[in-house]
Amino acid sequence: MSTGELWSLPRVVVAAPASGHGKTTVATGLLGALRRRGLTVSPHKVGPDYIDPGYHALAAGRPGRNLDPWLVGEERVAPLLRHGATVPTPADIAVVEGVMGLHDGAVGRGAYASTAHVARLVDAPVVLVLDTTAQGRSAAALVLGMRAFDPAVRIGGVILNRVGSPRHEALLRDALAEVDVPVLGAVSRAEEVAAPSRHLGLVPVAERAPESEAIVAALADLVTATVDLDALLDLARTAPPLTAPAWDPVAAVGGPATTAGPTVALAAGAAFTFSYAETAELLAASGATVAPFDPLRDPGLPAGTRAVVIGGGFPEAHAEALAGNAALRAELGAFDGPVVAECAGLLYLGRSLDGVPMCGRLDLTARMSGRLTLGYRQAVAAADSPVTRAGEPVRGHEFHRTVTDPGHGDTPAWRWDDREHGFVDGRVHASYLHVHWAGQPLAARRLVEACR
Repeated sequence: MSTGELWSLPRVVVAAPASGHGKTTVATGLLGALRRRGLTVSPHKVGPDYIDPGYHALAAGRPGRNLDPWLVGEERVAPLLRHGATVPTPADIAVVEGVMGLHDGAVGRGAYASTAHVARLVDAPVVLVLDTTAQGRSAAALVLGMRAFDPAVRIGGVILNRVGSPRHEALLRDALAEVDVPVLGAVSRAEEVAAPSRHLGLVPVAERAPESEAIVAALADLVTATVDLDALLDLARTAPPLTAPAWDPVAAVGGPATTAGPTVALAAGAAFTFSYAETAELLAASGATVAPFDPLRDPGLPAGTRAVVIGGGFPEAHAEALAGNAALRAELGAFDGPVVAECAGLLYLGRSLDGVPMCGRLDLTARMSGRLTLGYRQAVAAADSPVTRAGEPVRGHEFHRTVTDPGHGDTPAWRWDDREHGFVDGRVHASYLHVHWAGQPLAARRLVEACR
């Protein structure tokens, strides 16, 4: 199949009226249940979330990928869906989990970057997950209102969650029949499966591998027993053919590399789980050999490392173990090649985190705070660096409960909201801002070129 021809990819978007209704439970369970049927399932997540895609990947057996118009641009959303559903093999169906409530977009920008926005961009029917706790016939009115609010978004069915009893379920089904919305499944309160969570959401899969596998298996069992998978597949098949060509990392970086590239070390493991799949793909398209390493376990950087990328995660949950790997901390502290660090990577490069020693590459200390910093950011690069050019606009996302002292370097990485943020120190670019490189693909090529 050519990546530019029409492709009839069955697909659904799993949404809800608000956070907490059970989207991740249903989406992850669907991925596992459909895979058990022998289908190749492509998992996707609306928004900048890193944790849910980890559960999706475990359930589907292939990378979970994000679809975020704010981070990558509207024009790349459908191509990225097609890319994810094509690599490593063509999928039989794509399942897209939404974010927050169906119509909740970027603050101050209406529906932009909402689940409804993405559903329109990928032209997929929506399955609405509905928490029915303390709700009866009014559930139908809620669904009707969600449907009428944006007629361009097609709600193809509802999955009832936290149903109290068989009588409660019958009442809900009757009410939804009145507004001609099919009920595709019903999950009782007693059947619910919960994944462990903490201050920034679910605990990442990599931190609880055996438990995560058990949870994903239980969710697949749950969906198999409570959802009409045949009806859901029929709904997914009503999605029209995809017309957008698949996103291509080689084209995104300006064409194939002409020379053998350097080794770029990419932080991984339980402490650094926040990385988009496209980051490694763009680095490889730029000619790099991408070498994952685990700062918790590996005594040194991969052989021949010329640049390092350290993404986000939960170093605060692993501070003592990170500190205990003194050999790697010392190597990173003295490393003179290009380094790009986001959020957790920023903290790891500092002198200390909550009083525990870190790498000392940056002259800062960090600590946990009681305040959550969260939201999309419209930033401008404040300086040239291995991945930016001064004055370039960049869209990113912040999500952390830590603060650094100082809050930015003498040469900051970014400016937004009339303030300076982050650090550019020699060949190091570090800040709290998470950037999706599919929206800024030249970052990958610049990093590879900076190694030379």
